[in-house]
Amino acid sequence: MTKSELIKLMSAQYPHVSIRDIELATRHMLDYLSDALRENERIEIRGFGSFSLHIRPEKQGRNPKTGEPVWVPEKRVPHFKPGKELREQVDYARADAQR
Repeated sequence: MTKSELIKLMSAQYPHVSIRDIELATRHMLDYLSDALRENERIEIRGFGSFSLHIRPEKQGRNPKTGEPVWVPEKRVPHFKPGKELREQVDYARADAQR
């Protein structure tokens, strides 16, 4: 699902709210989440999951073309861990689809 698809679904579910307001709220929410991760904060949405940063230390790699060793700098990578309710919903959906 894309952001525009989410906005369309929400506008269909809440016809009394303008699409511009839904777009603005969605954009602000995503901006707040991004800012929090940028500041190395953990985000927890109960029943859905949590977002945090994993830090990959610097390491020595290889240039695939020449085989020459190169240093790969440290990276901060966003990580999502689904909550128990989301995991159960996804698992039950899979089980229902297999029947």
